[in-house]
Amino acid sequence: MTGSWSLARSVERIERLCASTLGERDLRVGIVAELRRSLGFDAYAWLLTDPVTSVGSNPVAEVPALSALPTVIKLKYSSPINRWTTFAGPPHPVRLLSRTAADPLDPWRAMLTGYGIVDVASTVCRDRHGTWAFLDLWRDGTSGPFTDDEVAVLVAAGSTITTAVRRRLAGTFLAPAASVPRDEGPAVLILDDALCITGQTVAATAWLQRLLPTTPGMAPIPAAAYNVAAQLIAVEAGADDHPASARTHVPGFTWVTVRASRLAASGTSGPGAIAVSIEETPGAERRDVYARSHAFSPREHRLVRLLARGLDTHELAEAMSISDYTVGDHLKSIFARTGLNSRHAVLTAALGASTEPPA
Repeated sequence: MTGSWSLARSVERIERLCASTLGERDLRVGIVAELRRSLGFDAYAWLLTDPVTSVGSNPVAEVPALSALPTVIKLKYSSPINRWTTFAGPPHPVRLLSRTAADPLDPWRAMLTGYGIVDVASTVCRDRHGTWAFLDLWRDGTSGPFTDDEVAVLVAAGSTITTAVRRRLAGTFLAPAASVPRDEGPAVLILDDALCITGQTVAATAWLQRLLPTTPGMAPIPAAAYNVAAQLIAVEAGADDHPASARTHVPGFTWVTVRASRLAASGTSGPGAIAVSIEETPGAERRDVYARSHAFSPREHRLVRLLARGLDTHELAEAMSISDYTVGDHLKSIFARTGLNSRHAVLTAALGASTEPPA
């Protein structure tokens, strides 16, 4: 068993990683490596999430069988066992499968048992601005269940990790972006209820490769499509009520929204297939993630929304029932949070397109 002193040192190393200049994905990889060294685990899944819908995308993961990935994701979303959307209590609670009283025949638990998994430590990166990620660490019978001291590491580091992930996502709004090809056409995938892909457009293949790049010659892993489709099935089964959509950043490109919906059934008594679309996130929805990731206050968020309408300082003051001086104070706070120094720069970053400077 790892000593308490050693575990405390692990928290310190995680905090140093979070304070580093590592990019978002490298940060997660580094934290996983530290947790593997200090806690030990046999498989894991760490997904970023839409801050509002809590639906996952952009995974860093090692699962027992990649071919079983659609089933793993579907069962994870449909099971009530330690579902990340239900976490409450401390700011960064950790729940253990080994200490959760649940039906042993639950398909998610049965699947884990089939892989020899005896414990899963689950935690969520959530703050008052949204849900940013969830993490599962899996242990098999050779490692045994997680201890209280090991859980304490995840709890102690939770706030720091959450803030670091949110700030890395905020940084994507200023990252240089390649232009998105406009002639690819709609990006759509068709899946059945087992999450098997039965068809997809050329544009969908291109976006999947951008979302989760693979080595040349390998087909892209459609993790984002699996997650929103699994959420749709979970909603239909009453396991959750969040929309089956996720806004996610495509490294080197832009923010996109991945969304699942049912096609109308055709000549059968069963449900229609699942259609998953991938499209650039509209300005208003992108602005929402921008404000949340930069930890704007509700009033700052509203001010940016009004800025997008082209209001000048006095009009902003009237619309918000505050003084011109208070508008200036809010703008200074926004500039400090974003590292920008003009209204035009803030709107360009928030909306993702060149914007005429407000009057």
